[in-house]
Amino acid sequence: MEDLVYENAAGTFIVSHRKALSHHMPVSHFHSTYEIYCLLSGMREFFIRDRTITLSEGDVVIIAPNVLHRTTNAQKPKHERLIINVHEGMLSPDGSHKEALQLLLERDFLLIRGSLRARMAIEPLSRAILQEVQEQGNGFGLFVQTLAVQLLITCCRQMKQNDMGLLEASSPMHERISEIVRHINTHYMEELSLHVLADKFYISPYYLSRSFKEATGFVFVEYVNSVRVKEAKKLLEHSSMKVNQIARKVGFGSVTHFGRVFKMVTGQVPLYYRKSH
Repeated sequence: MEDLVYENAAGTFIVSHRKALSHHMPVSHFHSTYEIYCLLSGMREFFIRDRTITLSEGDVVIIAPNVLHRTTNAQKPKHERLIINVHEGMLSPDGSHKEALQLLLERDFLLIRGSLRARMAIEPLSRAILQEVQEQGNGFGLFVQTLAVQLLITCCRQMKQNDMGLLEASSPMHERISEIVRHINTHYMEELSLHVLADKFYISPYYLSRSFKEATGFVFVEYVNSVRVKEAKKLLEHSSMKVNQIARKVGFGSVTHFGRVFKMVTGQVPLYYRKSH
């Protein structure tokens, strides 16, 4: 497995290239940046927000900030991908990006299929970004950022011109899990044990547990905790509520359990997270 990573000093712009030839653990996360995932070769399966999509060579998916996502098919490891994380504040100093990237700013994610026309427009930019990070010539950091903005605009243009954002039909199992995920996303503050949801959706706990992992890449409780932590982050950043109040509001039974899970997901305890943000 080959890795190449560049990150600016502020952590608001990150480029990561990987050519994986062996098994590696899938990654799940949500973050404050837009993520551009370019699949240069191979196939990958993605769970994003409430659905599973399959990416083929040449496809690009762009994911909005704070949207839960994860690769799910670790059994198909051979692939090459380029990931660019960019904070919205890096896109334009005067807000002019909002018109050019309107499609992107309105949605949780964009999926650009790798047709010949799309690849001719997108791949030269992604390869130029990779080359700049590899060679690190004078001013490469700024140059790569401008290429990333060009890549985002190009992807939005491809969406408008070719209507390539349509998703393939899901299997009945994936549709059922998507329904359950949407329920979790809306009712995260309620009791959401495996047995409670299995009863609600008239399926067995075993089937729910197995199918949830297959469709999303997440263990059931891991996903529920991630959704609750994501909502807690918003409250820590934008409200004056006490930590114990936030814990109850997002569905944790105790502030101790909340603190332990929050640190496991974010790497920080809630109070330190609030101070640093």
